[in-house]
Amino acid sequence: MNLTVLYFAAAREAAGVAQERLELPGPADVAALRRALLERRPALARVLPRCRLAVDEELAEDHAPVPDGAEVAVIPPVSGGAPLFQVSEEPLDLARAVAAVASPERGAVVTFSGDVRAETGGRKVLRLEYEAYRSMAERTLARIGAEVERAHGAALAIVHRVGALAPGEAAVVIAAAAPHRTPAFRACEEAIERLKREAPIWKREVFADGTEWVGLGP
Repeated sequence: MNLTVLYFAAAREAAGVAQERLELPGPADVAALRRALLERRPALARVLPRCRLAVDEELAEDHAPVPDGAEVAVIPPVSGGAPLFQVSEEPLDLARAVAAVASPERGAVVTFSGDVRAETGGRKVLRLEYEAYRSMAERTLARIGAEVERAHGAALAIVHRVGALAPGEAAVVIAAAAPHRTPAFRACEEAIERLKREAPIWKREVFADGTEWVGLGP
C-alpha cells in the first residue's frame, strides 16, 4: 500500500522533510504505521509518541485501519495538547498523556500509572487479561474527562490498555493538569475511581491455579 505522509512543526524538523511517499507491504493500522515511520525516520522517536496521526484529515486512534492511498498527517501537540481518551493494545506512554494536558496556564500536573501487581490475595499473578467494548469505553472516558474538567477545572488524559499484561506493565495511565495542585489531585483521583465504575473494561486475573474475572468471583 502507498501513502502520502505530511509532517508539521516539530515533527517536520525531526523528520527532515515536510512530505514524503511511504510504501507498506500490506494492510496496516495506525499503530503499525507509527512503527514504520520510526523505522524510516529514527529521529522521530523524540516527538512521535506525543503526536496524533490524522488519516485523510480525520484524527485516528492506533487501532484504526489505514486505507491504501491515504494522506496521513503527523500532528504534534498544539498549545495545551490534544484530547486523549483511548483504549490501546500498545504499551502505554505516560509522557504522551502529560503532553496532552500540559500548557503554560496549568502549573500543576498530577499523574497516575496503574501497574499489574505480581500478587493478589496471596496468589501469584501470571498475567492480567483486559477486554473492552472499545468504542463505548472511549466515549465513556471522554465523558468522564469532560465532567471532571467542569467539576475541578483540570484537563484530563486517560489511556487504558487491553490484551494480556504481565506483572509490572501499566494497565492505565492518567494525567490531570490544572492551575493549582489541589484540583489536579482531585481530578486525577476522581478519574480513576469513575473509570473503574463506569467504563466497559473487564479484567481477568490469571493465576498459577486458575483464573477469575474481577467483580464476579471465582
